Amino acid sequence: MTGISRGMGIAIAAMVGVVALSNYVVQFEIFTHSVLGTVTWGALTYPATFFVTDLANRAFGPRRARQVVYVGFAVGIVASLLLAPWRIALASGTAFLVGQLLDIVVFDRLRRAPWWQAPFAGSALGSIVDTVLFFGVAFVGVFPLLPSGTGPSVLSLIQGDLIVKLSFALLFLAPFRALMGVVVPMRPAASP
Repeated sequence: MTGISRGMGIAIAAMVGVVALSNYVVQFEIFTHSVLGTVTWGALTYPATFFVTDLANRAFGPRRARQVVYVGFAVGIVASLLLAPWRIALASGTAFLVGQLLDIVVFDRLRRAPWWQAPFAGSALGSIVDTVLFFGVAFVGVFPLLPSGTGPSVLSLIQGDLIVKLSFALLFLAPFRALMGVVVPMRPAASP
């Protein structure tokens, strides 16, 4: 059995840290009843998971990127159970796995497209699925589904979270582009 590379170790550590932090801070609102909807601190930290996954996918390919996601998921679930209510831990784990694995598939399919398409499309589609799953599992039955004028609703949480996540999907294109010279793409497999 071989150890993990320094790059994989950094990717895994980054993923675990962002997931644990996001699962805790999602409980705290920044804006309520704003133009954005209801926005939690988790909306500002969580988009970094897609950035980490995309960099791992670029550098190591989809198989190793999935390993980063699986380790991030396992450690993230344990940390989430310690830092957040069980509903948030369950919602986070479910949404995280589905959203991140979708990001990996989309990124890999667009790997040879213009440089920005794979990270943006993967992050955007993964974010949409992740957000709907997370807030559906975590808060349906806790908050009203539709805005009622008193406190957050599931729909306002989804709206605010998606606006922020999709904005970050665009914003993370700049550091992704800047790191393209440092994070060398995986070598394609040799043809048989």
